[in-house]
Amino acid sequence: MESLNQNIFLIINSYVGESVVNDFIMISLAKYTPYIFIILLVYLWFFHKKNEALYSTYSAILGVAINFFIGLFYFHPRPFMDNLGSSLLFHTAENSFPSDHTTFVFSISLMLLSLKSTRNLGILMTLWAFLSGVGRVYCGVHYPFDILGSFVVAFISVIIVLNLVKGEKKLLF
Repeated sequence: MESLNQNIFLIINSYVGESVVNDFIMISLAKYTPYIFIILLVYLWFFHKKNEALYSTYSAILGVAINFFIGLFYFHPRPFMDNLGSSLLFHTAENSFPSDHTTFVFSISLMLLSLKSTRNLGILMTLWAFLSGVGRVYCGVHYPFDILGSFVVAFISVIIVLNLVKGEKKLLF
């Protein structure tokens, strides 16, 4: 399984340096996507989608908290710690599984996708979250399975939050 993770990483990361434009786009996706999602939550809060913003925030906090607990029991090095690929971003040498950045954005986007009132926005933001995860692999700071793990953690955090607010009429579930 580890060699599959590394092989997929090397395929995605192999494009680093081939195009200044691609590198810029991927660095931007990898680095700045969480800020865009925070701006989106603020926008939702002030423009009559308070519950949606609140549930998404709860989901993101829970997802990152779950990551923290995973990190207490499981350590996986980042690609540059294994001397693999090229790195476009500076990152401290710490646990890579799952990605906090990607868990954060997937938690928000999957919550928006789960709510009827923000479903279309959720589709767009889930795609953006996925691209951000690919960007983190491309930039050399995460393995593909780190991103997959982030999606699973985000999905679990959304399910937990949705179950806690089950009485809301606008929910899909």
